[in-house]
Amino acid sequence: MPPTTNYSQYLGDLEPLAAMRQNVERIRSVTGGWTKDRFDRAYAPGKWTARQILLHLAQTEMALGTRARMALATPNYAAQRFDQDAWVNRESRLTGAEALEAFAAISRMNGALFEGLSQPDREIAMSHPEYGSITVDWIIHLLPGHQIHHFAQLQTIAEAK
Repeated sequence: MPPTTNYSQYLGDLEPLAAMRQNVERIRSVTGGWTKDRFDRAYAPGKWTARQILLHLAQTEMALGTRARMALATPNYAAQRFDQDAWVNRESRLTGAEALEAFAAISRMNGALFEGLSQPDREIAMSHPEYGSITVDWIIHLLPGHQIHHFAQLQTIAEAK
Protein backbone atom coordinates (compact mmCIF):
# COMPACT_ATOMS: atom_id res chain seq x y z
CA MET A 1 0.00 0.00 0.00
CA PRO A 2 1.57 3.32 -1.03
CA PRO A 3 1.93 6.05 1.57
CA THR A 4 -0.66 8.81 1.68
CA THR A 5 0.68 12.33 1.14
CA ASN A 6 -0.84 15.78 0.69
CA TYR A 7 -0.63 15.19 -3.08
CA SER A 8 -1.84 11.58 -3.34
CA GLN A 9 -5.02 12.74 -5.07
CA TYR A 10 -2.92 14.06 -7.97
CA LEU A 11 -0.72 10.97 -8.27
CA GLY A 12 -3.58 8.49 -8.05
CA ASP A 13 -2.51 5.03 -9.21
CA LEU A 14 0.45 6.26 -11.26
CA GLU A 15 3.82 4.68 -10.58
CA PRO A 16 5.71 7.53 -8.89
CA LEU A 17 9.10 7.23 -10.59
CA ALA A 18 7.59 6.96 -14.07
CA ALA A 19 5.32 9.91 -13.24
CA MET A 20 8.33 12.01 -12.18
CA ARG A 21 10.01 11.38 -15.55
CA GLN A 22 6.83 12.14 -17.47
CA ASN A 23 6.11 15.27 -15.41
CA VAL A 24 9.48 16.80 -16.21
CA GLU A 25 8.81 16.32 -19.93
CA ARG A 26 5.23 17.60 -19.66
CA ILE A 27 6.35 20.71 -17.79
CA ARG A 28 9.21 21.29 -20.23
CA SER A 29 6.79 20.82 -23.15
CA VAL A 30 4.25 23.33 -21.88
CA THR A 31 6.78 26.00 -20.83
CA GLY A 32 9.58 25.48 -23.32
CA GLY A 33 10.15 28.53 -25.49
CA TRP A 34 8.16 30.90 -23.31
CA THR A 35 9.12 34.55 -23.29
CA LYS A 36 9.95 36.47 -20.13
CA ASP A 37 6.45 37.98 -20.27
CA ARG A 38 4.85 34.52 -20.24
CA PHE A 39 7.04 33.40 -17.31
CA ASP A 40 5.97 36.55 -15.46
CA ARG A 41 2.25 35.68 -15.72
CA ALA A 42 0.32 34.29 -12.77
CA TYR A 43 -2.37 31.64 -13.13
CA ALA A 44 -4.76 33.76 -11.02
CA PRO A 45 -4.68 37.21 -9.39
CA GLY A 46 -2.38 37.28 -6.36
CA LYS A 47 -0.87 33.85 -7.12
CA TRP A 48 2.65 32.85 -8.09
CA THR A 49 3.93 33.54 -11.58
CA ALA A 50 5.10 30.71 -13.83
CA ARG A 51 8.70 31.62 -12.95
CA GLN A 52 7.89 31.37 -9.25
CA ILE A 53 6.09 28.04 -9.72
CA LEU A 54 9.09 26.59 -11.54
CA LEU A 55 11.41 27.98 -8.90
CA HIS A 56 9.22 26.43 -6.19
CA LEU A 57 9.29 23.09 -8.00
CA ALA A 58 13.11 23.22 -8.16
CA GLN A 59 13.37 24.21 -4.50
CA THR A 60 10.98 21.47 -3.41
CA GLU A 61 12.94 18.87 -5.38
CA MET A 62 16.12 20.16 -3.74
CA ALA A 63 14.68 20.21 -0.21
CA LEU A 64 12.89 16.86 -0.34
CA GLY A 65 15.75 15.19 -2.18
CA THR A 66 18.06 16.41 0.57
CA ARG A 67 15.68 15.06 3.20
CA ALA A 68 15.71 11.64 1.54
CA ARG A 69 19.52 11.65 1.28
CA MET A 70 19.90 12.75 4.89
CA ALA A 71 17.52 10.03 6.09
CA LEU A 72 19.42 7.42 4.07
CA ALA A 73 22.76 8.53 5.55
CA THR A 74 21.84 9.78 9.04
CA PRO A 75 20.21 7.57 11.68
CA ASN A 76 17.24 9.22 13.39
CA TYR A 77 17.25 12.14 10.97
CA ALA A 78 14.86 14.98 11.80
CA ALA A 79 13.72 17.03 8.80
CA GLN A 80 13.40 20.78 9.10
CA ARG A 81 10.42 22.70 7.80
CA PHE A 82 10.85 25.52 5.31
CA ASP A 83 8.75 28.52 4.36
CA GLN A 84 8.07 28.09 0.64
CA ASP A 85 7.08 31.73 0.14
CA ALA A 86 10.21 33.02 1.85
CA TRP A 87 12.33 30.69 -0.28
CA VAL A 88 10.66 31.77 -3.54
CA ASN A 89 10.93 35.46 -2.62
CA ARG A 90 14.68 35.12 -1.99
CA GLU A 91 15.36 33.87 -5.52
CA SER A 92 14.61 36.92 -7.65
CA ARG A 93 17.55 36.65 -10.05
CA LEU A 94 16.83 33.28 -11.66
CA THR A 95 14.89 33.52 -14.93
CA GLY A 96 11.92 31.31 -15.73
CA ALA A 97 13.98 29.31 -18.24
CA GLU A 98 16.75 28.85 -15.66
CA ALA A 99 14.23 27.75 -13.02
CA LEU A 100 12.84 25.20 -15.50
CA GLU A 101 16.31 23.77 -16.12
CA ALA A 102 17.08 23.65 -12.38
CA PHE A 103 13.82 21.81 -11.71
CA ALA A 104 14.43 19.33 -14.54
CA ALA A 105 18.01 18.61 -13.44
CA ILE A 106 17.23 18.15 -9.75
CA SER A 107 14.18 16.01 -10.48
CA ARG A 108 16.27 13.75 -12.75
CA MET A 109 18.92 13.53 -10.03
CA ASN A 110 16.29 12.57 -7.43
CA GLY A 111 14.72 10.05 -9.80
CA ALA A 112 18.08 8.37 -10.42
CA LEU A 113 18.65 8.06 -6.66
CA PHE A 114 15.15 6.76 -5.99
CA GLU A 115 15.31 4.17 -8.79
CA GLY A 116 18.37 2.61 -7.16
CA LEU A 117 16.84 2.23 -3.70
CA SER A 118 15.86 -1.11 -2.23
CA GLN A 119 12.52 -1.55 -0.48
CA PRO A 120 14.25 -1.39 2.94
CA ASP A 121 15.88 1.89 1.86
CA ARG A 122 12.49 3.28 0.87
CA GLU A 123 11.11 2.34 4.29
CA ILE A 124 13.73 4.36 6.20
CA ALA A 125 11.92 6.82 8.42
CA MET A 126 12.64 10.35 9.54
CA SER A 127 10.74 12.70 11.77
CA HIS A 128 9.08 15.82 10.44
CA PRO A 129 7.76 18.69 12.60
CA GLU A 130 4.40 18.83 10.77
CA TYR A 131 3.86 15.28 9.48
CA GLY A 132 5.38 13.19 12.26
CA SER A 133 7.15 10.07 11.05
CA ILE A 134 7.58 9.93 7.27
CA THR A 135 9.64 7.65 5.05
CA VAL A 136 11.80 8.01 1.98
CA ASP A 137 8.94 6.28 0.13
CA TRP A 138 6.58 9.03 1.33
CA ILE A 139 8.86 11.57 -0.39
CA ILE A 140 8.99 9.41 -3.52
CA HIS A 141 5.18 9.46 -3.64
CA LEU A 142 4.80 13.13 -2.71
CA LEU A 143 7.10 14.67 -5.33
CA PRO A 144 5.29 13.55 -8.52
CA GLY A 145 1.89 14.46 -7.09
CA HIS A 146 3.28 17.89 -6.19
CA GLN A 147 4.58 18.27 -9.75
CA ILE A 148 1.18 17.34 -11.23
CA HIS A 149 -0.55 19.84 -8.94
CA HIS A 150 1.65 22.67 -10.19
CA PHE A 151 1.58 21.47 -13.81
CA ALA A 152 -2.12 22.34 -13.87
CA GLN A 153 -1.26 25.92 -12.88
CA LEU A 154 1.39 26.16 -15.61
CA GLN A 155 -1.10 24.79 -18.12
CA THR A 156 -3.60 27.49 -17.11
CA ILE A 157 -0.92 30.10 -17.83
CA ALA A 158 -0.11 28.44 -21.17
CA GLU A 159 -3.76 28.50 -22.23
CA ALA A 160 -4.34 32.16 -21.25
CA LYS A 161 -4.49 34.62 -24.09
